[in-house]
Amino acid sequence: MKNLMLSLQIIIALFTSSCNSSENSKMTDLPRIAIAGLAIESSTFSPAKTQVDAFHAKRGEEVFSYYPFLSIDSLNRNRAVWFPTLRGHALPGGIVTRDAYEILVNETLDRLKQNLPYDGLFFDIHGAMSVEGLEDPEGDFIIRIREIVGDKTIISTSMDLHGNVSWRLAHNTDLITCYRMAPHEDALESKKRAVDNLLYRLENKLGKPAYKAWIPIPILLPGEKTSTRVEPAKSLYAKVKPIADQNGITDAAVWVGYAWADEPRNHAVVMVTGDNKEKVINSAEELAKNFWEVRNDFEFIAPTATLKECLDKAIASNKVPFIISDMGDNPTAGGAGDVTWTLAQILNRPEFNSNDGPSLIYASIPGPELIEKAVKIGIGGKVEAYVGAIVDSRYSPPIKLKGIIKAIKYGDINAETEVVVKVGNVNVIVTKKRKPYHFIKDFTDLELNPEKTDIVVVKIGYLVPELYNIRADWIMALTPGGVDQDLERLEYKKINRPMFPLDKNMENPDLSAKLVPVF
Repeated sequence: MKNLMLSLQIIIALFTSSCNSSENSKMTDLPRIAIAGLAIESSTFSPAKTQVDAFHAKRGEEVFSYYPFLSIDSLNRNRAVWFPTLRGHALPGGIVTRDAYEILVNETLDRLKQNLPYDGLFFDIHGAMSVEGLEDPEGDFIIRIREIVGDKTIISTSMDLHGNVSWRLAHNTDLITCYRMAPHEDALESKKRAVDNLLYRLENKLGKPAYKAWIPIPILLPGEKTSTRVEPAKSLYAKVKPIADQNGITDAAVWVGYAWADEPRNHAVVMVTGDNKEKVINSAEELAKNFWEVRNDFEFIAPTATLKECLDKAIASNKVPFIISDMGDNPTAGGAGDVTWTLAQILNRPEFNSNDGPSLIYASIPGPELIEKAVKIGIGGKVEAYVGAIVDSRYSPPIKLKGIIKAIKYGDINAETEVVVKVGNVNVIVTKKRKPYHFIKDFTDLELNPEKTDIVVVKIGYLVPELYNIRADWIMALTPGGVDQDLERLEYKKINRPMFPLDKNMENPDLSAKLVPVF
């Protein structure tokens, strides 16, 4: 019996060893791919500053939670041995402090050093990060990554179309792509494309694309004028996929750029990568030429007006909900999120203190002092405290809000704590920390119904899909703040000039493709 048991143990051991050997051999054959990236849109025209904790950094295995297409049972997860390092994603805001940047970048580099060498690296960034005392942070970041991983590693970069592509970012990346939709309904699709392109090149031993064409276009426009929902951006971006799908082309991309930062890299860019030199060059020049030709056709995606005109129109309307975008302090574009100017105008209107006046939701204003008091008092109680203008008081001071507590919610990743205070006919959402309100659930979790409210005012630019779909009418208010839509009011000092539309009568630029050296 002992001999039989021993024989069985030997057979099991040999089988297990054979399986492990086969599995180890398979793992050895797979490409080794690292993941890294930091994403934020940073306004240099806002007094706000972004600290480390704003990035909500994920490390190691946690990083996969950003990418459903790399889930444990996904096809792509099993096509490589993955080494996720650090990936941080912050709500758009003010300039990143140098200390915060160095802490996050150095940790990323330390983690990269632990598992060298790599065949590839997925570099997942936004492209509009600004850092104290540093121009072109993403360019700096990728150079420092290159110093660790070396020149042979193929880096595939995924970006927001509102990012900026400097020459050195283009030089140090091998594959590059960006979203093709604004609003960014294709964000995950674009990130997956960056990974798919990388895996394809590695699995087929194709190496780096032989050619990268880069064309800077002297156009600087806000996202509210370049939404792909409408022309001319709709048609411009519709040309990208057919070009990218050509034989000899790896990918093609058009960046609008980011309008609320003052650096030389802030402008539109076209890039095309591939192995067919003629197609790469011609395709890039076609896209750039088309962008320039339609430059005068870009208009705001919705009607715009002063705040007074917006409120007058909304009050007179019978369309519900009537949505007003409070654009100048939009936290989804980099605004501080605590400018009180718009809320002050609303609360001063007699219509919102009348029994037969329209109902209004205002989303939102940070007010940690009020939050602290409201939590102690509880729902149904009366609260009085100052809100807003802690970060950006340039246009209006803090407001003393006095009203009835209608709801309290805890645990939001951005706001932390949310309180609804009813002042007259206005439900003001007050947050411990700033938060954009994108989804219907953001409101219903606070027992608010935006679809049944006469007027909904949100600190946002173009409406994200859920709000866009419920609007009965919509207008964008030209309000002040760190992401002022009137670019001519901003004091640019470092961007390249001439720049359309700031220099309306500028001569036609040279839009010939510049081939970026390949390592």
